[in-house]
Amino acid sequence: MIKVTLPDGSVREMPDGSSAMDVAKDISHGLARNVLSGTYNGETIELEDPLTEDGALELFTWDSEGGKRAFWHSSAHVLAQTLLHFYPNIKLTIGPPIENGFYYDVDLNGESIGEADFPKIEKQMLEFARQKAEFKLRSVTKAEALEYYKDNEYKTELIQNLEDGTITFCDHSNFTDLCRGGHIPNTGYIKSVKVMNIAGAYWRGNENNPQLTRVYGISFPKASMLTEYLELLEQAKQRDHRKLGKELELFTFSQRVGQGLPLWLPKGAALRERLEQFLKRAQKKAGYQQVISPHIGNKELYVTSGHYAKYGKDSFQPINTPEEGEEYLLKPMNCPHHCEIYKATPRSYRDLPVRFAEFGTVYRYEQSGELHGLTRVRGFTQDDAHIFCTPDQVKDEFKKVIDLVLYIFKTLDFNDFTAQVSLRDPENTEKYIGSDENWEKSESAIIEAAEEKGLKTVVEYGEAAFYGPKLDFMVKDALGRSWQLGTIQVDYNLPERFELEYKGSDNDLHRPVMIHRAPFGSMERFVAVLLEHCGGNFPLWLMPEQVAILPISDKYQDYSVKVSKLLENYDIRALIDDRSEKIGRKIRDAEVKKIPYMLIVGEKEMESETCSVRRHGEGDIGSMSVKEFADLVTKEVEEKLAAFDAN
Repeated sequence: MIKVTLPDGSVREMPDGSSAMDVAKDISHGLARNVLSGTYNGETIELEDPLTEDGALELFTWDSEGGKRAFWHSSAHVLAQTLLHFYPNIKLTIGPPIENGFYYDVDLNGESIGEADFPKIEKQMLEFARQKAEFKLRSVTKAEALEYYKDNEYKTELIQNLEDGTITFCDHSNFTDLCRGGHIPNTGYIKSVKVMNIAGAYWRGNENNPQLTRVYGISFPKASMLTEYLELLEQAKQRDHRKLGKELELFTFSQRVGQGLPLWLPKGAALRERLEQFLKRAQKKAGYQQVISPHIGNKELYVTSGHYAKYGKDSFQPINTPEEGEEYLLKPMNCPHHCEIYKATPRSYRDLPVRFAEFGTVYRYEQSGELHGLTRVRGFTQDDAHIFCTPDQVKDEFKKVIDLVLYIFKTLDFNDFTAQVSLRDPENTEKYIGSDENWEKSESAIIEAAEEKGLKTVVEYGEAAFYGPKLDFMVKDALGRSWQLGTIQVDYNLPERFELEYKGSDNDLHRPVMIHRAPFGSMERFVAVLLEHCGGNFPLWLMPEQVAILPISDKYQDYSVKVSKLLENYDIRALIDDRSEKIGRKIRDAEVKKIPYMLIVGEKEMESETCSVRRHGEGDIGSMSVKEFADLVTKEVEEKLAAFDAN
């Protein structure tokens, strides 16, 4: 008998050689029907693999990330099978699962695939799926694998880099693929598929390699799930920040200015300024001092920090000064500058913690094909801050930053999030700088702080920054999409590299610990995510224009101006639509611009010194005096921002 430990800590004794599916059946027939994949002692397994030793078993259904990954990984096999069915001359390369669905990269080798081919590919995939062919993993020797793929240079290259004895093939129906495993029981679980699009992709992501064709797809265990997903995609199109940014006149791009360099229009600049003031006010209460650093820095600054060695290729070309013999870079990050600001003044342990904050604009080279609206740009402003503290202050300071991030999320209605503890890869520590001792102290501080704040966390190895571990906040928007917003990082290494010091109570010099934090991440990305999250319906306090005053005709212009000035006294932002348009058109246009309130003014309103009030998305909410309306708006803003003074 073997002992199988389940995630809840319970232990089941099973006959030696039982499979994960046998364990699922032993738990319940319902679980057995729904289980898609599993791990044993942390290693991915096939559900029918025999278990021959005691271990920990985790079973995945569709509702888990592991289940979806196995489902989409298996679906990629069926896509490859289908592509070979229609296009026998193509060469298969790789086909992994991704966040939503899967893809397969193929060398068309003279074949042609277009959007018109999608329906037949989808139909054939479902026909193959209905065969309920089992996925079976088998080991092969390196020689056997190379012989099988002797006419496919892509698979051959992959095999050459594998150790003999570790190579496996996956068979289902009449199809075989090089594969490490992790499949659903059989193809019959796949009930609906959709080929989403095709794109170009370089082999192994290297632009010097051959260009391949990437076929994207998605699949589900129920047809209704595909319908829901496509509806969600349509909603996402309507919420696309690039579309809304244009409609709401927030930002634009210009080829003459340069790709990936956003231009903030007046309304967008006003929105961004309010976000900055919101955070600056919270930071001031939390004891931060505002600093400013230049947009360029000497190359040696980034050599000292280690950023140049790690990210030099992602920087713009150096700016040379032949007369001085120096090289400068557009600033790719703010932290080295803040280290030098700290170093400018002698510090005592009584001065710590020191908290420097800056909305610092940085520049990084991104390939043109990777640029995407505000979410991937070449110039962006980070809400950066760096805390310099003693080792025994680290955990408390880290918890205070968590409080600040949670405050921001709550105020802006980001209520669904997970904190990702990003640690270094224990199998590849050469990627990181600093001693094992410092890494262990940093990682422990983050894990303990997150636990003490009661955060829902996941641990990801290999996701740490090169200088230290971090806590990344993964936020789900209104459409259920996940975004990385906000990061906190513990760093023992930059203080060593920059020889930062403080005098301790023992009169000796000590190294401070550095905490990097950016609750927004970058202003550009944060605005993009917020825009898509709220669909352009920003909180009233944040809206560039809170009220549209809509005179019925030109003769009520003077009264409209009077109303606008009265609202100004209450710090309410209003615009007057003085166009010679019918009132219905003005209302529709204000609705499109998502202006929260509309004040209709005509003869009756002018005589009674009132206004007819409409709420965006709700319609008419009655007639009231300007003061009554101002009180209504003020109360709504104050209730939302009550946390400002309570924080």
